[in-house]
Amino acid sequence: MTIENNYVVAVNYKLHTIEANGEKVFVEETNTENPLTYLHGVGMMIPKFEEELNGLTVGDKKSFTITPEEGYGSIDPNAIANLPLEMFSESGLPPVGAMLPLTDDQGNQFRAVVKEVNDAGVIADLNHPMAGKTLTFDVEVIAARPATDEELSHGHAHGIDGTESH
Repeated sequence: MTIENNYVVAVNYKLHTIEANGEKVFVEETNTENPLTYLHGVGMMIPKFEEELNGLTVGDKKSFTITPEEGYGSIDPNAIANLPLEMFSESGLPPVGAMLPLTDDQGNQFRAVVKEVNDAGVIADLNHPMAGKTLTFDVEVIAARPATDEELSHGHAHGIDGTESH
């Protein structure tokens, strides 16, 4: 089946970033036992990622690049927070490089990376970890099918075969 909006799509991929010096750095990959499965065309994925998969069919392989502007945006130098030490009284101070799960005033969840820990607080970078990075994907389509009415009403895929519990 050809990938189009409101299809459940399963892909295997390898993701690399291209660093400022041109170096290609491996980030992650999926496999057939645990593919990336998503509902195509409902905003779950980077729009450029979905655009690149439109029209592909099971078995197709494709490599493509997503620029920072097409992906997670540029790094915002103002997206740095100085978190008070009291925030960590129960859990203990996090190490530099740790990912912190945070929630804003509207209840939105996101992650921040610890950049520094000092006597004044914990300095955390609120930029997405992939902000400012050029992404390269090597993708293979392993399944595609029309989404069920239930999946469409829930706004997400229920697995490759539509029966995965949620």
